Amino acid sequence: MSANHAAFNLIFRFVENYVSPIAGRISSQRHVMAIRDGFISAMPFMIVGSFLLVFAYPPFSPDTTWGFARAWLDMAKQFEGQILTPFDMTMGIMSIYICAAIAYNLGKHYVKSHQLDPFMCAMLSLMAFLLVAAPKTKGAMPVDSLGGTGIFTAILVAIYCVEMMRFLKAHNIGIRLPDQVPPMIKNSFDLLIPVLVVVLTLYPLSLFIQSQFDMLIPQAIMSIFKPLVSAADSLPAILLAVLIGHLLWFAGIHGAAIVSGMLQMFWLTNLGANQTALAQSAPLPHIFMEAFWTFFIVIGGSGATMGLVFCYLRSRSAHLRSIGRLSVVPSIFNINEPVIFGTPIVMNPVFFIPFLLAPMVNAVLAWAAMKFDLIGRVISVVPWTAPAPVGAAWALGWDFRAAVLVVVLALVSAVIYFPFFKVYEKQLLAQEAEEAQRNAEEESQQIA
Repeated sequence: MSANHAAFNLIFRFVENYVSPIAGRISSQRHVMAIRDGFISAMPFMIVGSFLLVFAYPPFSPDTTWGFARAWLDMAKQFEGQILTPFDMTMGIMSIYICAAIAYNLGKHYVKSHQLDPFMCAMLSLMAFLLVAAPKTKGAMPVDSLGGTGIFTAILVAIYCVEMMRFLKAHNIGIRLPDQVPPMIKNSFDLLIPVLVVVLTLYPLSLFIQSQFDMLIPQAIMSIFKPLVSAADSLPAILLAVLIGHLLWFAGIHGAAIVSGMLQMFWLTNLGANQTALAQSAPLPHIFMEAFWTFFIVIGGSGATMGLVFCYLRSRSAHLRSIGRLSVVPSIFNINEPVIFGTPIVMNPVFFIPFLLAPMVNAVLAWAAMKFDLIGRVISVVPWTAPAPVGAAWALGWDFRAAVLVVVLALVSAVIYFPFFKVYEKQLLAQEAEEAQRNAEEESQQIA
């Protein structure tokens, strides 16, 4: 037991001294925060757009003879254009919303220090992104690069535009107007020089790439990031992300928020590729997306604690039983702070192994199920608070095999947690017995 305790202390010191400080600095870095908040701001458009995608492509075989399914398929085929229009205006051009939202949130970091207007930052970034991602061709504006293909470009353009505006402000480069000029007019004129700089820098670069490589900037950037996107979809990358996120959580840092913020650009790129493949009736290429993380890996919250909560409900320990009752409803909606801090699991050596092992086992099993086509793959953005079986089926286009898999994974997590739960329960029972005996002795002394 002492050897295990020494190993735990060694791992914890490493996380505390090396991993946690780096993660803390990354999570509080203004560009990382702006990217994270930008994705969150754009999420409502993507959730609604993804929801409508299921109506356009019903989860039934084209050869089905079931009356309800047949009617839905026929209606979807007849009104496909009308059903997909809201999707095209949300998920189909999600990079527009992401670009503007990132620029706005980054601009807020410079309001006090450089007097930047976040709204003007968003407007400039939106113009710059459309300039390089959707140049007018044959009288029409192409939208191919405004979806998942344009996410990396949207991020880079937003950061470039805001940082360029900050640089110009810091060096007093711009059109100076008297203080008597109304603020809105003054802000509009402040944007003239940044617009000119964007046109003179990004547009020639776009023309050069088009002439030399016959592609737009978003396509060129995607070709550069393609190996990284493919690597991020592999099982080793998934397990590494799970490990880092849960090591941070165990040290008291919200690791899921840090990891998901960094992976969001890859998740949405993969989602866009899956949705494009779905529209073309092609095999869905990607597995690792936010819904995969939320509903298959961390069932009930970080650490996949849903199974542990159900163990608590039958515990002989009054403390664990009360935590189970308090945590069961939030856990259904993937909120597990009550069980993490109420147990506590954070910095508790008894739960170190299962807290890391349960989500990693879930990741392997769910990845294998999708890889070998035992269930479908993610095509929708789903609110993370949806109950796991419902959210999993929803994310896969109402593939109810996913709901069955979630139940199986929750049971597997319970099995992994059970022996460690019994060890901790034994410790608490001993403590509760000692406390009860001490209270009884104090009462007897008071009576005497």
